[in-house]
Formats: sequence, structure tokens, C-alpha cells
Amino acid sequence: MPSNAELNNVDLIDLISERHSLVRKIIENAWNDNSEINISSSEWYILVRIYKKKPTISDVTKNVEISRQAIHKFIKNLAAKGLVEVQNVENNKKEKCIQLTALGESCYEKYEVLKADLENDIAKNIGEEQVKVLKDILRLDWKI
Repeated sequence: MPSNAELNNVDLIDLISERHSLVRKIIENAWNDNSEINISSSEWYILVRIYKKKPTISDVTKNVEISRQAIHKFIKNLAAKGLVEVQNVENNKKEKCIQLTALGESCYEKYEVLKADLENDIAKNIGEEQVKVLKDILRLDWKI
């Protein structure tokens, strides 16, 4: 991560990317330092999208910015870790659906606590109002 001084000359796109990478790395490390189940950022990306849902694997591939082959690999890894289960879709021999196991849900909920803790740390450093403004800006329709 570049220093704050180095970030002064970075454009918006790269600033967003740098901060995104930083917070993902912090959360991933916090999880992996405190859990016996290592979960990569890409695996979390999939888990977040299936929490409390039972999407088909093709739905996941459409809604995740990872290649289809990589998604299948990550799902296989997640299943091997006992975090998800893959099931046949009723009346469709080709399609499979995916859902979190009880262990997967428990891990996800602990992960949400880690994210909330990091957000609180950020708010302590830059101010609650700044975090609110940042979230409001990120939620706006940027028409892009």
C-alpha cells in the first residue's frame, strides 16, 4: 500500500482500488489469524453472495466478477472446507444450487463482525460523519 503522501497524486479509480485492496487484506488476515479455516478474499466474495440464499451455480457466475472456471474451483474448495453444499436443482438435471452449511453461516456471521469492527476503526480515525458521507457517495447512482 502506498503511503498517504504517495496517494496524493493518485486518481479516483486507483484510490478506490488501493483502499479496497487494503481493507480486504486486513479483513482476510484478521479472519485467517483467528480461524482454523482459511478463506480467501475470492471465497468470501462468493460466500457473501449466497448467504441466506440458495442460488444456482450459474446465477453465482453471472453475479460475480470471477471466471466461471475459478468459481467452480472456489465452490469445490468451500465444499471441501464444509462451508457450502452443492445440491441438484429439482426438475433440472444440469443445474446445481449452492447454499451455506451451518458452519458456513456461522463463519459468515463472524466475518460480518470483523467487517463491522474494521468500519468502527475507520470511523474512529476519520470520523463517523466522514464514513457516513463516504457510504452515501458510494451508494449514489454514478450513471456509469
